[in-house]
Amino acid sequence: MDLIINNMPPIMFLTLIGFLLLGFPVAFSLAANGILYCLLGIFMGEFTFAFLQALPERIFGIVQNDSLLAVPFFTLMGLVLERSGMAEDLLETIGQLFGPIRGGLAIAVVIVGAMLAATTGVVSASVISMGLISLPIMLRYGYDRKLATGVIAASGTLSQIIPPSLVLIVLADQLGRSIGDMYRGAIVPGFLLTGAYITYVIISSIIKPSSAPALPEEARVYNEPNGSRGLKSLLVITLIASAAAYYLDSILVSEGAPVDEKVVVSLLLWGVIAFVIALVNKYLRLGLLSRIAERVIFVMVPPMFLIFLVLGTIFIGVATPTEGGAMGAVGSILLAMSRRRLSLDLLKQAMDTTTKITSFVVFILVGSTIFTLTFTGFGGQVWVHDLFESLPGGQFGFLVVVSIAVFFLAFFLDFFELAFIVVPLLGPVAESMGIDLIWFGVLLAVNMQTSFIHPPFGFALFYLRSVAAKDDYIDKVTGKLIPKVTTGDIYKGSIAFIVIQLMMVTLVMYWPDVVMHYKGQDSGVDPSTIIIDSGADSYGSDPYGSPNPYGGDGFSNPADAFQ
Repeated sequence: MDLIINNMPPIMFLTLIGFLLLGFPVAFSLAANGILYCLLGIFMGEFTFAFLQALPERIFGIVQNDSLLAVPFFTLMGLVLERSGMAEDLLETIGQLFGPIRGGLAIAVVIVGAMLAATTGVVSASVISMGLISLPIMLRYGYDRKLATGVIAASGTLSQIIPPSLVLIVLADQLGRSIGDMYRGAIVPGFLLTGAYITYVIISSIIKPSSAPALPEEARVYNEPNGSRGLKSLLVITLIASAAAYYLDSILVSEGAPVDEKVVVSLLLWGVIAFVIALVNKYLRLGLLSRIAERVIFVMVPPMFLIFLVLGTIFIGVATPTEGGAMGAVGSILLAMSRRRLSLDLLKQAMDTTTKITSFVVFILVGSTIFTLTFTGFGGQVWVHDLFESLPGGQFGFLVVVSIAVFFLAFFLDFFELAFIVVPLLGPVAESMGIDLIWFGVLLAVNMQTSFIHPPFGFALFYLRSVAAKDDYIDKVTGKLIPKVTTGDIYKGSIAFIVIQLMMVTLVMYWPDVVMHYKGQDSGVDPSTIIIDSGADSYGSDPYGSPNPYGGDGFSNPADAFQ
């Protein structure tokens, strides 16, 4: 009997894996496993029924957690923008902007993937949207299937790491850290990944030009009547808006303000100035801007402005993530209304999906709470701590083993499930080993992102498979026969991007400053100069009453006051 009790934590974990492999829902598996072994512990004399009295308080704590309100707000924001046609407009506009160069359409996919990541925060929405819109266009103009499918699947997973990623919200909550700090820590790895994808596309187009051809002349719909592309006016308005934003930023923001505050304010000012200039030019018919310049500004600036407004206010501390999410949800609705893309059916669909995702998160969190309570009661935290602390290599050995474990578990479990099952067990161990939990959380997020594109179980690959052509078809524009996209094409296309992802995991692991760069900012406050006025003069010699709150003459044991 003692042997079973001492090994109850691994038995519970193996039972949970068995439940999941049998196909039971994750929330049910977690809750049922926790209750089952709790009753078994009561039967074996390890617990009493009073042990279960902790459950109501924990469940009510989940419901009262304000941080989790960011999940439905950011989800609704992304769904409204995506379903109002923003993704299609962005892909068309950026495709026309970069299309005339080799690999331009693939570059456009990466940029739009990053922008969708900053709005939707959901991998499935990004991959499916770009698979439906961009994959037929890339195949139409002769892109290599492996490159086309790989870049779509990989770009869609940027939703895992670029704020306002839902997984970052959940990781911050489970690790007990600020969502804003988690966002700030993940932003640099997210941009580095975006740049790495673009670099790979450029190199591929140079090595093998036929794999990523330029957009043909007849497909460039925003050229000027004289045949020019009209990029000069786009460059001019960009420079004018940048100079004006820099000047206004120097006036509005104090010289000693943090760098991120200056960047956020500058970008917001740049967007407003460029948009106002474009509006004046359009309605006064000045003819100063080319067609492509107007298209880029009117399509790209509003969602970028909304993104920077929401995330920027969070980064500089003006708004909490919950407040930023609420502001983003309202802003997305207003933006869809301004473009006459908002309908009652669209809003119902977005709210229905938001409700499902939020309910999914809450039910898994409730189930994981029940499981964790019993697991902890059997000494599971101590067992996990002893297991990982005994690994060779210290912090590095721990991070390597955790990365490998999370990488393989992510084949079978969604990132929500991983966050609620694994992170509560590993977080305390990481903290006891002196590992910064923001760094640890971002490392887990990048790792889970890698598994999303790893054959044969990568979720992003399945999402793309569901929308890619399964049979040969006739293209409506060119009239050519387009061969089908095979599962092998999708799998092979992901290999290069898996290598890039693993390089990013290694970079984050070896170079923590990539994540913790924001901690280098000095607040400019000297702690030695801080004076706390207790207000003793107003309420007697001691601000809280007598020196001994229990009365008497200062007993060392409070119970002595009643003797």
